[in-house]
Amino acid sequence: MTDFNTRDSFSTGSGSLGFASLKKLEAALGTSLARLPVSIRVVLESVLRNCDGVKVTEAHVRQLANWKPNAARTEEIPFTVARVILQDFTGVPLLADLAAMRSAAAKAGKDPKKIEPLVPVDMVVDHSVQVDAYGSREALDLNMKIEFERNLERYQFLKWGMQAFETFKVVPPGVGIVHQVNMEYLARGVMEKDGVAYPDTLVGTDSHTTMINGLGVVAWGVGGIEAEAAMLGQPVYFLTPDVVGVHLKGVAAPGVTATDVVLTITETLRRAKVVGKFVEFFGEGAAAMSVTDRATVANMAPEYGATMGFFPVDEATCQYFAATGRPAAQVDMLRAYYQAQGLFGIPEAGAIDYSQVIEVDLASVAPSVAGPRRPQDRIELKGLKSAFAGLMEKPAGEGGYGKPGQLGARHVLPPTAHTPVDLAGGGSQDEPVPAPAAEAEMIDNHPSPDHVVADPARVFGQGNGSLGHGDVVIAAITSCTNTSNPGVMLAAGLLAKKAAALGLKPPAHVKTSLGPGSRAVSEYLKNAGLMDALEAVGFSVVGYGCTTCIGNSGPLKPEIEKTVAEQDLVVASVLSGNRNFEARVHQAVKANFLMSPPLVVAFALAGRVDIDFENEPLGTSSAGKPVYLRDLWPSNDEIAAVMAAATDAGIYRAIYADVGANNPLWDAVPAPAGAVYQWDAKSTYIQEPPFFAASAETASVRATGPAISGARALALFGDSVTTDHISPAGGIKPTSPAGLYLDENGVQKADFNSYGARRGNHEVMMRGTFANVRIKNLMIPGSEGGVTLKDGAQQPIYDAAMAYQREGTPLMIFAGEEYGTGSSRDWAAKGTTLLGVKAVVAKSFERIHRANLAGMGVLPCQFKDGADTATLKLDGSETFALEGLESGITPQQDVTLAITRANGAVDRVGLTLRIDTPIEVEYYNKGGILPFVLGQLLG
Repeated sequence: MTDFNTRDSFSTGSGSLGFASLKKLEAALGTSLARLPVSIRVVLESVLRNCDGVKVTEAHVRQLANWKPNAARTEEIPFTVARVILQDFTGVPLLADLAAMRSAAAKAGKDPKKIEPLVPVDMVVDHSVQVDAYGSREALDLNMKIEFERNLERYQFLKWGMQAFETFKVVPPGVGIVHQVNMEYLARGVMEKDGVAYPDTLVGTDSHTTMINGLGVVAWGVGGIEAEAAMLGQPVYFLTPDVVGVHLKGVAAPGVTATDVVLTITETLRRAKVVGKFVEFFGEGAAAMSVTDRATVANMAPEYGATMGFFPVDEATCQYFAATGRPAAQVDMLRAYYQAQGLFGIPEAGAIDYSQVIEVDLASVAPSVAGPRRPQDRIELKGLKSAFAGLMEKPAGEGGYGKPGQLGARHVLPPTAHTPVDLAGGGSQDEPVPAPAAEAEMIDNHPSPDHVVADPARVFGQGNGSLGHGDVVIAAITSCTNTSNPGVMLAAGLLAKKAAALGLKPPAHVKTSLGPGSRAVSEYLKNAGLMDALEAVGFSVVGYGCTTCIGNSGPLKPEIEKTVAEQDLVVASVLSGNRNFEARVHQAVKANFLMSPPLVVAFALAGRVDIDFENEPLGTSSAGKPVYLRDLWPSNDEIAAVMAAATDAGIYRAIYADVGANNPLWDAVPAPAGAVYQWDAKSTYIQEPPFFAASAETASVRATGPAISGARALALFGDSVTTDHISPAGGIKPTSPAGLYLDENGVQKADFNSYGARRGNHEVMMRGTFANVRIKNLMIPGSEGGVTLKDGAQQPIYDAAMAYQREGTPLMIFAGEEYGTGSSRDWAAKGTTLLGVKAVVAKSFERIHRANLAGMGVLPCQFKDGADTATLKLDGSETFALEGLESGITPQQDVTLAITRANGAVDRVGLTLRIDTPIEVEYYNKGGILPFVLGQLLG
């Protein structure tokens, strides 16, 4: 700390601790900080405490202390976080990069142990479990066994990382979802080192890291490449943000859930265009909201586009820490620290100066769902039937399904032969005979080993049945968004209990699953007497992980997939998640709706989404009487009566006493040893990444101005292209470039696993870039899937990109609004650069993906003045040059896109270069953030 003289101390029950005092900073600067947003003050504390005159200077402290609500945002903040959190899909490639850094250090004759995380790093393995078995108590055990079979190489690699790096810890599979485990176990509220206390802050390699904002922790999602820099001592750099204050007022009506509230907030804030801004909640509605409800709202900050959805620390925060088993001394330190800093309590209306204030009246919130393609597209529950009918009628080119008059038609499912399958000691299930190879290749989403069981027929019964548009084929209580919230989980259990008592069950075509965010959920559902009821209506625990929300929904019954494909049916999924982008949940399911857990159960029982719950029964009781949703919906009093089961601190203490204990599958994974990883050239899961091969010559050329001329368009995309579109996480089609690569390397189709699981192998991931089956390249009107035109011929994007590379032709991507929305998927940027793309030109970018492109050496450029691919009449036949970079790069400079038409005519249009900060210029000039950090560490 420099000479601001802000060191102070505060008392706790066990002594006193030092801290960097914001009150003393006020005195030193002769200014008041009291009206700054609380989130800004937490970041300011980090800047103050880490002020070393080199990476963080006194000027940085003064700039942030003088934050103004509506100033121009040109100043860069170096934010040093207290810790980093990872999930396994993003964490495995990050560990591969660290291992490659150590290999590079060893090759350079340097000590490889110089590559070591400087802040605590926790990885939670939660993205790898898939819903293969479901609907029975054996499902959890079977899915975990299959998970370990599929991912053995990856888990061996993680165990190597645990022994190679001192500060790298792993929470093994089967414990919970990263953000819920963070809430219940990893979060500290206040950290302490060398007698100095400071706020718990972090970045995470998952966009929903923001869930921890509900606990008053400043945190957000970053790409793996940014997380690596943070781990290795680099501050997280970002422009001073606008802070949007959201005034929550009123109280939600009885029967309205936290999910309904967050879907309404998401719709409201997405319309208000809060992309890249801090959002801070205040007012009496925020103060009265439970911490778990706050976490649900904070979790979906990426869906409303904000960097954070922040709720300050107050007494409810302290009580949550106590209720989840944290020691009393830790809770006391949390309270005392924030009180000493003057940061304790939810601000009242008018207390803070925000860039903008938005008001949300909780009393106006109605039961809602969101979909069928985006989380911000909210539909009131009572209007879903008519909304879905409208989508069926609307042409596909206008966002509908283009199937007028077809709603209501039924198609008889073909018969399927069944043979019993041994469940490794768990009894037997019926395994459907696979669909013929041609259909399976076309519709398969998650290829799985031959012994994998799709569903236990003994739970749902046999019989062919029928299928039609709007039928629910997947009903999943999934995702940390809602499984972390006891209110909605207990509501789902109570609804299931009433349904089971009336003899209701879902139709046979509904694949049901319960993926709790932690083992604590299972315990409190059991203690409340509700687990048996959930199991009775098909919602047995299938795994402790992200499951359906990340795309690990597993296969549908072959007869269902066959009928969906042959009849081109618009079938639906209902899930309590946060993401419902095209082809994410399952490639065969075109309509995906987000909703609360009790509504997931209700729609599973109804078996369809084209239902008016107010006027139509969702089923018939065993006594032959119609049953309506109002007959099953639990009251607030009923939920309150069982809430004590979820606030038993003993449950959390027992579960998290030793997260690695009682996990024989994890214990059985062999752990490679050594400081430097021994790469296996034959591995199809883990390969040495190529990102440290950038030569000094390349860096020198970039520093003097990147010349991009003679470039061709690899693809022209429309609006809302997500990172799922750019780098899918789901199944690998056998006929795709990635599938052909795996086949050529001797991998059987049953063992393909998913793109998400193979992110440690750049050969798979670059082939999977732009390979989503629903992505639409406007160069080929009417097309779907990762195809493009080269020399007049349609071919896979990967094949065309490799041909262009052989010719020495640079590539560009063109897109519309919100390019890169969705998950913080670093492979969306890594794959783009490996395909030879030098620039992406879009109408707007989502925050994380823009930063990732810049960090991987791809120039993000933004159209100006309403220009886009349509107004410029681009069709892919053009060649392009970027002009204005000849003298080097400056942040957010103007550049010119020169367009040479097929007839030789040349047009020029202005663009803004979205290299936003000076540090991003440095990263770009050094060949990317990874070579930059390696150079810093090795001196």
